[in-house]
Parts: sequence; structure tokens; C-alpha cells
Amino acid sequence: MAVCARLCGVGQSRRCRRRQRHNQQDQGSDSDMDEEEEERIVGQRQGDVGGGGGGPESGVATAGPSDACEYGSSHVNRGGSLDCTSTGPPHPQSLSELPPELLVEIFSLLPGTALPNVALVCKKFRQILNTETIWRRRCMEEFGMKDDLRKMEVGGVSSRDLYVKRVNPRVKSGRFMKLLPDYEHMDYRDVYTHLLHPYRHILGLWQPDIGPYGGLLNVVVDGLFIIGWMYLPPHDPRVEDPMRRRPLFRIHMWESKKATVECMYGHKGPHKGDIQTVKKDEFSTKCNQTDHHRMPGGRQEEFRTWLEEEWGRTLEEIFHEHMQELILMKFIYTSQYDNCLTYRRIYLPPVRPSDLLAPGLFKGTYGSHGLEIVMLSFNGTYARATKLTGDPNVPAGQLTLNVDLNRPVVLPDLEHQRNIEELSRLVLGVHEEVQREDPQQARDTSATVRGAAEGACGGTSAAAAAAAAAAAAEAEEEEADHAASSDGCEPGPSSSSSCPPEAQPFVLPLGVMARNEVYPRTCRKCFYGTGLIAGHGFTSPERTPGLFVLFDEDRFGFIWLELKSFSLYSRLTDHLAHAHAPNMERFEAMLCNMQSWTS
Repeated sequence: MAVCARLCGVGQSRRCRRRQRHNQQDQGSDSDMDEEEEERIVGQRQGDVGGGGGGPESGVATAGPSDACEYGSSHVNRGGSLDCTSTGPPHPQSLSELPPELLVEIFSLLPGTALPNVALVCKKFRQILNTETIWRRRCMEEFGMKDDLRKMEVGGVSSRDLYVKRVNPRVKSGRFMKLLPDYEHMDYRDVYTHLLHPYRHILGLWQPDIGPYGGLLNVVVDGLFIIGWMYLPPHDPRVEDPMRRRPLFRIHMWESKKATVECMYGHKGPHKGDIQTVKKDEFSTKCNQTDHHRMPGGRQEEFRTWLEEEWGRTLEEIFHEHMQELILMKFIYTSQYDNCLTYRRIYLPPVRPSDLLAPGLFKGTYGSHGLEIVMLSFNGTYARATKLTGDPNVPAGQLTLNVDLNRPVVLPDLEHQRNIEELSRLVLGVHEEVQREDPQQARDTSATVRGAAEGACGGTSAAAAAAAAAAAAEAEEEEADHAASSDGCEPGPSSSSSCPPEAQPFVLPLGVMARNEVYPRTCRKCFYGTGLIAGHGFTSPERTPGLFVLFDEDRFGFIWLELKSFSLYSRLTDHLAHAHAPNMERFEAMLCNMQSWTS
């Protein structure tokens, strides 16, 4: 209350100003005003700021010399000129005495969540907070809204959703009219208060709980819409093509004081839906009109449409019988949800200078399962690829690749690279060395993946740590000798970008399946790693040795020696707002919890 009294100019400060005005009136000053007159001018200036001088087109007005004269003390000289250096306080005695233009600038810097409390301070502050400039800035800085509300184009909708046919019942005909929100009766404060702020917790990346298949949802602000885009990999095997997107829901304002949730699933256009916050970092969607998901031709037509969207081909074009079974199984499993799903938050890993390459999201090839999305992150001297989308064998959330960056592999010449036995000899030699140095890791590798998952979450023994340190020192010494004979640069994941590693020729061994991927013919580095394989239903999971191949900043590969197959991974380059983890601890906790979602 004391702060509010000081801001409003009541209590002792008001009596001081009243005595001061009385003294100034005795001296002939004519620039002071009573409280009613001050409120009248504040209202006028607030209108000027919101409309003419401080509207969205012209930006925030700044105070000039005239403002100092108007809100300070002044004298009129004999010649009729205004003297601003006369008696009176040189500075305002409280925040409420500042010019409205300055208050608008100050309030624009405050977070939107604090502005309702500011409005409770006094009537003047409440009037100034009606200024559009303040709320426009909050919408832009907090939620990335860049478009002008008065000139905004509707995003995230098709042309079919924007038009409705107005039929004249007399002649049974009509014309199509554009269906748009009533922008003229909206303002940035309504958009912030009724759309952006209430749904701010669902912005960012999420993983849907769709059994082993998982997925990747990106919730973004698009004009006057909040849209949930499901990210789909490009059609196999074009791994380097951009991601595809499909809207699952949208939240928008058709009325100035109300936000509406709509389900976008199916092929009959948007219809009624609902969103509920289950708990922190978790929410669920519900469709209230699932009949809009059905098609006239029944399940067969729905399957053909889904297959064309998901795989870009017809069932007749897929000759592999096992792949046909997998595709049909996925359609039956995923279509039963009818867009009534639960989502859990996903964070992008923080970037550190010691990382081998920038962590992030990659799309990779997984044989008959098609393309899947993984998250590449780093934990100490290990690179980890965690599945965001999965399959019935290895579900989403599992650690698909675990690469030991302290165990580089020097490739032989091209002639020996083509020999699968030669490459296997090199990698299995490192694998046997790991088993000798760390028996615990050997048991985890040959039997189950649970120990590896616990290790990824931070659980390592003292003996394992000592063995890893010894192996690291030996590997660094060995690679230092190799680097000295090439370009003299310091090797390892923490190498300086000013001294890039020399590219070396690379070719896949004969007999390794690559599903027609066009992979680079040179690579930077190769490391020993393990890949996770399992039977259908995630039975008998096992980590099998393989070779991690770093091509460049945006591409890497993995040779599965036991399966004699090759996976190529390409970076997802989309800009993902509201997705980065606040710190490494939060990211590690999310990564550990992700494995329990689908286990």
C-alpha cells in the first residue's frame, strides 16, 4: 500500500504537492492543474499515443522539451515566450507525474503478466494501460507476433476454410464470401489476454503418447492462431527433403473476448475440439465431433488417403510384404485415437562449445520402418540419438544410438573399406576392448539396454569411470599421433572450428543395405558406437556394435554391422521457437523421463 500510495501521489507526498502548488500560485505560475484537469489531459494523451502518435504504425512517442514545460513549472515572459527554467521541482516527485508517453514506454518493457497489477495502482495507470502500443509490444516480444493486427493475413488454414457459400433460398444459388475474424473490433490487449497468455503453456515441442510410434508436435503462434503442427518426415527415402507438416488443432479468436479450439484432423475441415492441461509439461486434446474424421468410402478410403499422405505412394507400389504389414499395423493403431491424445513436453538440448557438432533433431532411415526422427545430444564423451518417432521393434523414447567419442576408428583405404569383413574386424576389435575394460558395459551390451539407459541418465560406477578415463587418455594419445601426421590439429570433439579435420574418402562396404540413400563420399571422423535392436514388441532388446560416421555439420550415418545395413541422418533445419531447454539439468531429466513414457 505504501508503494501504491507513492506511485499515485497520495498521503504525505500529495500534501507536499498541494503546498507547492499553493506557493506557485502565489508566485503567478499558471502551469499547474488540479487532479481532474490532469486526468483529462492524461486521457487526451493516451488517445494520442494509442491512435495518432503511438499507434502500431508510428511506434511509441517520446517526450520532448514541450513535455518538460507542460509537466514542470513555467513562466510567460513579457515578450510572450515560454520560459521552462522557472521555479518548481526540476524532476517529477513520483512515477505518476511522468508524462504519459514515458509511462507507455516504461510499461511496454514490463512482462504482460505484471501489467494487471500495475493497473490496480491508480486510475491514471489503468487508463494508460489501454494503449495499444504496450500490448502490441508484449505480443511481439513474448510470442513473436510480427504482423500488424489490422493488416494480418490468416495463417494455418486452407482457402477452403476461409470461404463459405451464402445461398439464396429463393434461387438455390449463391456466392462464396470470405469468412474472416472481425479484426476491427479486436485489439492487441484482447489477443494477449484471451488467446496468447491463457495458452502460453502449450507453445513449443511435444511428443504425443501414441504407443511405440510417438511423434513430434510443434505448437506455434501464427497470426491470430495458435496451431499445433504434427511434423512428418519426408517420404522415404528422400531423407534430405524438408519435413512435412499437418495441423492437428488450432486456437483462434473469431470474437474479441473469446478463443475457440478446433480439431483439424480428418478431411471435412475444422470442427469443435477441446484442450485440457493435465499437469505441468503435459496437456491433452479432445475432438468433440469425431464423425468429421470418417470418409464416405469407409475405412478403405481412409486407409488409402492416409497411406498417400504418410508414405507418398499406394499399397500396390509397396512390393515388400513385410513393409505392407507394418504400414497396415500402424494405420490401425494410430487411427483409433481420433486425435484425442496426451502430449508431453520436449526440450532441445543446450549447445556447448565442446560438442562434436551442433545437437538437435535429425531424420534418419530405418529400413522397412521408413524414416524416423531422432534427437542428437551429448553427455560427456558420448553422443546419443534418442528416438522421437519409433516403430514396433524399438519404440519412441529409446536410445537408438550411443557413440563413444573417446574411441575413434581410423578407416582403411577405399579398397579395404569395401570389404565388410575388414570393417567388422576394426569395429569388433574396439568392441572387445570395451568389454575387457568395462565388464558391466559388456553385460549391458550383450543382454539388455536397461543398464545403458541408466548410464545415460547419469549412473556410472567408480570403476567404470576410472576405466573410461584410462581409455580416454589412451585414445587421445593414439589420435594425437595420427593427427600430427596429417595436419597437426588437436583432435577430439572439442577441436577448434578454426582447424577443421581433414575430410577422408568414404564408401559403404559391399553387401550393406542403404535403401538407395545418396550419402556423401567423404567423412570427417568415425567412432565406435552401439545401436539398439529388438524383436517385435521391443522383445529381447540388445545393443549391437557399429560405426558412427560424421559427414558434416548436418549429416551423419551409422553402419549396423550385425544387420548389415546403413542409416543416414539429416538435420531438421526448421526454426523451432519456445523449444530450448532452460539448462542441461532440465534437459537430462526430460530425456530420462522420455524413456519411461514408452517402456
